[in-house]
Amino acid sequence: MKRIAVWMIFLFVCLWGSAQKIAVKTNLLYDVTTTLNLGAEFRVAPKWTIDLSGNYNPFNLGNDRKMRHWLVQPEVRYWFCEAFNGHFLALHALGGQFNVANMDLKIFPSFKDYRYQGGMYGAGIGYGYQFVLSKHWNLGLEIGAGWIRANYDQYDCPHCGEWRGSDKKDYFGLTKAAISLIYIIK
Repeated sequence: MKRIAVWMIFLFVCLWGSAQKIAVKTNLLYDVTTTLNLGAEFRVAPKWTIDLSGNYNPFNLGNDRKMRHWLVQPEVRYWFCEAFNGHFLALHALGGQFNVANMDLKIFPSFKDYRYQGGMYGAGIGYGYQFVLSKHWNLGLEIGAGWIRANYDQYDCPHCGEWRGSDKKDYFGLTKAAISLIYIIK
């Protein structure tokens, strides 16, 4: 996972200098879940952009509930009209680590009674639309579906439990949802 983060930073620096147009964004849906997030999108051709976002949640939610995680999501987008305006199709990847306990997320039903700690990676496709609000501001909507592989350790209780074993799970479904507030720099 550390290699992925290093490569993402390297790609970010390379794209920053060569991009024709750059946007910085935050996903308001992640903000609502107390997940700190920041993304940057770079136009690399008239109808193509590359989006890099990072998400981090270091907080415990109280009552032995936690949804701590970090996640990196690179994405390539094809725009039907022009970059940063209108409809687009996307191909995204994701990778990160998690520590989740006492949560009913409907993905792994037993999150309610156990703590899970591990890593994940996956990929998906998406569709989105950006509304131009002004010269520098856009509002973006996106939905994506795909696959995630989670490798994890299971523990008895949210904070002190005994290790119960390791396992893996494949998930097919929603992999990205965004309502993004976007500031266009160049």
